[in-house]
Amino acid sequence: MSYSKKKYDVFISFRGEDTRKSFISHLHSELCKANIKAYVDENLKKGDELWPALSQAILNSDMAIVIFSKTYASSKWCLNELVKILQCRSSESHRQVVLPVFYRVDPSHVRNQSGCYREALSKFERNYQKLYIQKKMPQWKKALREAGNISGWDSSNFK
Repeated sequence: MSYSKKKYDVFISFRGEDTRKSFISHLHSELCKANIKAYVDENLKKGDELWPALSQAILNSDMAIVIFSKTYASSKWCLNELVKILQCRSSESHRQVVLPVFYRVDPSHVRNQSGCYREALSKFERNYQKLYIQKKMPQWKKALREAGNISGWDSSNFK
């Protein structure tokens, strides 16, 4: 992709239950065919601690493709990845390119945390430790709003 010394060309953030065996498998295959080094969570090594490994992969990528699907916001892992990705986007030292893909979800639901995104965030507020959620929720909402405002691909435009 470029002359970067990063380990990966692209980090793919996605909710596995929605997209792993369909959209992600096809996307990853096409990226590999184009000699684009893509990181998906299958690259995790046995014994690695999850968050440090994912965080490092994000830092070691020139670009991030974020696949927003119906249950993306129901995963604290996805939401934490999104926060990290957007930190890398705005960092002077990283300037990571972020490309959102709205896969069978309305971009306004991501941006405004409405529909299935509101439901997912509300469920976190009901079911998780209050202290954790009080710290994370503002970060997650800000990241969803910011990512929802980035021009990307909307799958509803490609039927």
